[in-house]
Amino acid sequence: METAQSVLRLDATWVDYLIVAIYFLFVLGIGWAAKARVSSSIDFFLSGRSLPAWVTGLAFISANLGAVEIIGMSANGAEYGFQTMHYFWIGAVPAMIFLGIVMMPFYYGSKVRSVPEFMRRRFGNGAHLVNALSFALAQLLIAGVNLFLLATIVEALLGWPMWVALVVAGVIVLSYITLGGLSAAIYNEVLQFFVIVAALAPLTIIGLNRVGGWEGLKTAVAEGSHFHTWPGSELSGFDNPVWSVIGIVLGLGFVLSFGYWTTNFVEVQRAMASDSLSAARKTPIIGAFPKMFIPFLVVIPGMVASVLVSEIAAGSAKPNDAILLLMRDLLPNGLLGIAIAGLLASFMAGMAANISAFNTVISYDIWQTYVVKDREDDYYLKFGRIATVAATLIAMFTALLAQNFGNIMDYLQTLFGFFNAPLFATFILGMFWKRMTPHAGWSGLIAGTASAIGYWYVATFTDATSTMFNLPGQGTAFVAAGVAFAVDILVSVIVTMFTTPKPDSELVGFVSSVTPKGHFEDMTESNLPWYQRTVPLGMICLVMAIVLNVIFA
Repeated sequence: METAQSVLRLDATWVDYLIVAIYFLFVLGIGWAAKARVSSSIDFFLSGRSLPAWVTGLAFISANLGAVEIIGMSANGAEYGFQTMHYFWIGAVPAMIFLGIVMMPFYYGSKVRSVPEFMRRRFGNGAHLVNALSFALAQLLIAGVNLFLLATIVEALLGWPMWVALVVAGVIVLSYITLGGLSAAIYNEVLQFFVIVAALAPLTIIGLNRVGGWEGLKTAVAEGSHFHTWPGSELSGFDNPVWSVIGIVLGLGFVLSFGYWTTNFVEVQRAMASDSLSAARKTPIIGAFPKMFIPFLVVIPGMVASVLVSEIAAGSAKPNDAILLLMRDLLPNGLLGIAIAGLLASFMAGMAANISAFNTVISYDIWQTYVVKDREDDYYLKFGRIATVAATLIAMFTALLAQNFGNIMDYLQTLFGFFNAPLFATFILGMFWKRMTPHAGWSGLIAGTASAIGYWYVATFTDATSTMFNLPGQGTAFVAAGVAFAVDILVSVIVTMFTTPKPDSELVGFVSSVTPKGHFEDMTESNLPWYQRTVPLGMICLVMAIVLNVIFA
């Protein structure tokens, strides 16, 4: 009987190994070159706030091109087809535009070094500590996902045991982050973006050609719903089309999406590394343009794999293996090497983003704020490097948790529901309601997270018969996120009614209603042509996303 390892073994030759080796030399070379630019902690953690918008914009989207995009979305493509597009056109683009236009002025203009630090300045130490600890835990878990999938590629390529592959993959990522900090991560992410596209484009083209083009794929895939985005009942888990649309728009499109893109420091950190407020605001919007079209290179291969890969069609292989098995069956040597390099790039980009965000939060928000205060800057720079090593070691263990999920997106959406949905509720309420108090900040976060975990536990481990607890697809994650958001808002409002708010003078730059219009100096972009301004770019992007939704409805 074939083992999973032998089924996934890629028939690579010296040409493929050479391509991968050359790619790794570039990765480590970038880390070594970036090392010369690191002379302070702000250089290590935020690239000295010196990078142009096009660099941070590509890094912004590349940091997200990890396990979620490549393995998770191709697995969704095999299971749900074009319904997966909701994660991009509904579950990403609108929130990215909102981040650039509305929230980045507060993040960048307040000169905070992290999202948890913004929480501390707005709500005080209670909410700050809850946010910093939950974020740090989430990053270790998600870094483990990327590391597990990176090790899977090494295992498939070389046939090494999983533990050896985990160690090798972890050391590679650790090397360039420890050397060059965020700059090394960001410049590698720009390189990785182009490598990923170069890897996925041939796989998509060859796969479509093998099934007879677009019409051939339509004929081969039995489920007609897999070629339409709406109502998306298989993805949402709701049989009723109206409830399905509501679940996707509110659960995914609002709570999970805005919770992830607007408050997740992994992404916001890239914008904070920009050289101006204008560049910081445009960073997520520049990233939103390729974000709209990446799914064609990820979802379609998953759909093709559901037809061409015998193990996927027969149900004997996990959806997570779809893109690897398609590479095994379709790509000739040379192209296989590029595809392997692309997958390695995607997982390294994702893991590097998680680790670089973790080391910033653990160093600035936890160690410097609560443990060792008022030391010289070089001390925190050294601590950040130590934290990077520790995070990588811990991720090697959390990687083993990811093996228990056939579709990695189920795992990730569950984590986002626990941590990001309540955080977004606290942020959006606190940013637009000056009355919200520090006590409400931390109590809302705790209540929201606890309610999401409670709902997930009942839905997963008990015999609850209600349809709200027995949802197929990723409906459970959507509902858990909605529960967390609603409970957070409710608890925050109630606690606010019985506690004392901060004075207006302490909320300038953190709450919209008390921040003067000209408070952020370069917020106006009147000297730039219209196509370089944040709002017009965002509106063009939003219209394109709406058009795509209409075309593939």
